[in-house]
Amino acid sequence: MRVLDALIHADQERLAADLQSRGVEVVPADIRDPDARRRALEGVSEVVHLAAIVGDPACARDPQLAHAVNVEGATALIADARAAGVGRFVFASTCSNYGRLADASIPIAEDGALAPVSLYAEQKVAIEQALLDGAARPMQVTCLRFATLYGVAPRMRFDLTVNEFTRDLWADRSLEVFGERFWRPYVHVRDAARAIRITLESPASRVAGEVFNVGRSDENYRKLDLVGMIREQVDRGTVSFVHRDEDPRDYKVSFEKIARVLGFQPAMTVADGVAEMVAALDSGRFRDPFDGRHRNVP
Repeated sequence: MRVLDALIHADQERLAADLQSRGVEVVPADIRDPDARRRALEGVSEVVHLAAIVGDPACARDPQLAHAVNVEGATALIADARAAGVGRFVFASTCSNYGRLADASIPIAEDGALAPVSLYAEQKVAIEQALLDGAARPMQVTCLRFATLYGVAPRMRFDLTVNEFTRDLWADRSLEVFGERFWRPYVHVRDAARAIRITLESPASRVAGEVFNVGRSDENYRKLDLVGMIREQVDRGTVSFVHRDEDPRDYKVSFEKIARVLGFQPAMTVADGVAEMVAALDSGRFRDPFDGRHRNVP
């Protein structure tokens, strides 16, 4: 296994060293570097493309950088992988591609209309469409649209909804929640990783040219629901619901296809993730959970 990563976030050099100690080759470089891409792709049969400026705030902060990495970098990687003879290409996309549904009470499947409302989702849709339109042939391509992630991870993020809400209430802080009635699906970071592995291990006849939503159909929640679940485990902090005009995404997602075709079912629920996170916070695992290192945009 070989990892190409720019190591731009705090603690990633330590994480890279841990990977290397377990036999993973780490190429510390930017995906926009053509020499680094070619070096990373040498002798590789399968590529999982995760590299990106991730999320709406990070993309809004520097749209030019987001385009250079998420569109130009991805396009260059696809071309180089094809030239290197890579057989299988897995692209990490997002359920944010669905944007805001006219009727969010009806879960949308992979063949539903895409209506991105953020720069990040627009860029993911553009690369998905290029891949599915044949830009990667003859590579076998699979697009994975991940639900919103949560959970304890080696590179911890507290700018993700479930993680942030849990941390703030655990710390006895005041939590402001907007868009509390908008729907969104959620998936634990370890389950997301399992979905990638299952995709790579599945026969090409099941995954080539396919799109899969990654999550669990009964794990669509409103922020109102998340607060209720956290409140069952954390009795501190205060919550207020406020009106803002930003973040208009509102969608329920169906995950029946990945369950039916690949037999994939997430092992974790949001309630499990909250319990895991409270235990990690109680144990002092994070020296300062409010440190900017735990955010994509410090």
